[in-house]
Parts: sequence; structure tokens; C-alpha cells
Amino acid sequence: MGAVPVTGAVTVDSRTVSPGDLFVALPGERVDGHAHLGDAAGAGAVAALCSRPDPALPCIVVADPVVALGALAHEVYRRLTAGGLVTVGITGSSGKTSTKDLLGQVLGAAGPTVSPVGSFNNDIGLPLTVLTADAGTRYLVLEMGARGSGHIARLTRVARPRVGVVLNVGSAHLGEFGSADGIAAAKGELVEALPADGTAVLNADDPRVRAMATRTRARVLSTGLAPDAEVRAEDVELDERARGRFTLVTAGERHPVELQVIGAHQVSNALSAAGAALAVGLAPAQVAAALTAAGPRSRWRMEVDVRADGVTVVNDAYNANPESMRAALAALAGLAGRRRVAVLGAMAELGPDAPAEHERLGREAVRSGVDLLVAVGPDAVALHAGAAAEWAQRYGRDPGRGQEEGVVHVPDREGAAALLAGVLEPGDVVLVKASRSYGLELLAAELLAAPPAGSVTA
Repeated sequence: MGAVPVTGAVTVDSRTVSPGDLFVALPGERVDGHAHLGDAAGAGAVAALCSRPDPALPCIVVADPVVALGALAHEVYRRLTAGGLVTVGITGSSGKTSTKDLLGQVLGAAGPTVSPVGSFNNDIGLPLTVLTADAGTRYLVLEMGARGSGHIARLTRVARPRVGVVLNVGSAHLGEFGSADGIAAAKGELVEALPADGTAVLNADDPRVRAMATRTRARVLSTGLAPDAEVRAEDVELDERARGRFTLVTAGERHPVELQVIGAHQVSNALSAAGAALAVGLAPAQVAAALTAAGPRSRWRMEVDVRADGVTVVNDAYNANPESMRAALAALAGLAGRRRVAVLGAMAELGPDAPAEHERLGREAVRSGVDLLVAVGPDAVALHAGAAAEWAQRYGRDPGRGQEEGVVHVPDREGAAALLAGVLEPGDVVLVKASRSYGLELLAAELLAAPPAGSVTA
């Protein structure tokens, strides 16, 4: 077979293939990409990267298409960095995508930037992100996730960043890591991979992240609310829509920032994005202006929509862990509304501490001031129990009386939709959040599509 020029993109989804693309046939438990080689060919793919030959397309046969995808991305990356591409890697237990979105917009104001919408942070998503860059790309922003030791180190071998950002060490995937120290060890693989002339941007407000300064040869730039942070926020406040306003203080300069994203936790994300932008050479005033202009990009992350009858739905259902749940509840508390309703599903991958974490979250949700908490699904029983106990303690009522007392448990998404259809009124604000596997983003969509209370449908 002669050389086949790939003039399009590299894709793993036969439904998105365009003429000139290279299709990567990924094996999977539910869907095997090899079964869709014919579809890819019909859509215009010129070749496939796969583990077995197929007459539908010219095939590059490899032992493992995922490993081969990473190798292809690494070679493209090596050539692009030789041409001056500057790369930023971002990791943390929560906030990676939001920070990536902010940073992508800040750097995009300074030059051509690749920072894809959504979360592409694993052995498939990161190479695909790299492969969307070209010779005209000036900045590449990579999100790096981990479900175990060595995962981030492997991603940095595909694309070694010049700037590494570590946001926090929380409880996400605690069941796989075993401890917060294990999570910190894995997240720190990013700063260990940085070159000596690179920069590690570390959140000074997180002790485990701050301690990573000893694990890197690179220059360390600290961010946060801590008074000794080199990039810090002062005069922090929230507006009526729970958007952060603050003064960006760095290098002897002070500049106002008014965020367009929801939640006090976004201030920390914005500071990390600012640190990365400063590390690649942007000026403080330029960074502050770009942060103020940056808006939400990726779906289901504090995504706010208002229904025709005035009910506000906050869809933060992409994922959940104890830290992101607390941040979302704090954001809900800061939003102006008639009543605040929290619709919460379970948090996955917390290990043996899961029941205690859910019980604690239920108590904290009530303490945050919600007027109604709806716990969804069998895995949210402990969340409901904690909330009911806290409600009874705070208000002196029988926690078993259910909905009328502000805490209710429903068996599934359909039950939640039916309940909410009868209780939501104009001016209510509803937060929907759970781990991604529970699919509560569908509930948020149903709430937005639901007819206003009291209306008549044909």
C-alpha cells in the first residue's frame, strides 16, 4: 500500500468523521471501533489505526490503538514544540475543566490557542487535543486527569508541558487512590515532569499542593488568597448572581476582575489561570481584562438557565466529589431567588468512606440554607439521612415527615422530575448535581423543558 495523505482530523467516533480524516478504531466493552470501519470509510476517512486489518479502509495495524494514538500525538507534539508551541498542563481533584476554559480564553486573547470545550483529560482525550494543534497554534492547554499512580506521568510523556498548574487535592477517586496523600502523589507527577526552565503554578491555599514545590526543578509561582501568594485575590466579593469580583494583585500591580462564571470557587480557578498566563509572558493588566471577558464554555458545569416561568436551573451535573459539592452549594446560597432547591445524587468512587461522606454532605447541605433538598437514587440514602437528621436538629421537627419538612428522598430521576413539577414556583433556584455516572444532567434538561406550573399542554 502506498502512502495515504491524511488531510483532515484524527477521530475516534465514526459519527464525526469528515473527508480526509484518520479514524482510530478503539476497542471497548460496549462499542468496538472496528465494527464501524465501514461507517468511517463511507463518511470519507482515508485510513484507520486499528488492531486488525479490514478491507473497508487502508489500515495501520498496531498492538494497541490507544498506545499508538499517544505515540502519534507525541511525534506531532515534538515537531510543534520545535516550532515554538507553548504548552500548559492542568491537574487537580476538581476545577480542571473550568480552569482550562478560563485559561484558554485568556491565552486566546494573546494568540491562537487550542483549549477544547469539554473534558479531554485521559489517554484518549489528551492525544486528541494535541492532534488538533497545528503549526499556527501558539498556546496549547491540556487537562490531565488521573485514576491511579503513574497516569499523569504517562500523559506528560505524550506532551510535556512547560507550565504545570495544580489546583487542589481533594476526594475525587479516593476509592482508587486510598488516601489524600496518594492523590497528592499522583497529582504531583505533573510538576515532576516540568523542565528546569518551566514554571509550576501551585495553589498556596492547599497545603498538599503548596508542598509540591519541593518536587520540581521548575520555578514555582504561588496563587491563592494566602497573603504570601505571588498571584493573589484581594477585596473578594460576590454579586447577586454569585459571580466573583476581586482585585488581582501580582508583581506590584493591582487590577480589577469581574468574573462571568458562577461560584466563589471560581476565584481560585481564575487565579490559577492567571498564574499560568503570567508564566507564559502575558502582562497582569492583559490577564485581568481577559478574565473579566471570559465566560462559561463547557456543558453541565454551573450552567445557569432560566425557564419561561422564572425558575432558574443550575446544571452542575458533570461530576461530583465532596469538595465540588460544597462549592456548588455555596454558589447556590449566593444566588438570589425565592427558594433554593438542591437536587443531589450520589458521589461515586469514594471507597469505604462513601456512606460517611454522603451523610456529612447531607448535613452540610442543610447548613448551607437550602429550602428543599431532594436526594436522588438508592446510592443517596446516606445523603438523605444526614440531611434529615440535620433538619430535625436545626428546626426541631420530625425528619421522617419528608417533603414538607424540606428533605425528601426519591428513587430515581423520574421521581425527582415528578416531585419538582409539583413544587417549583417562579423565582425558585434549583441546583442539580451528582457524579457523572448518575446522569442527572438529563434531569436538568427535563426541568428546563417542563411546562411552567399550572400551564396546560395539549
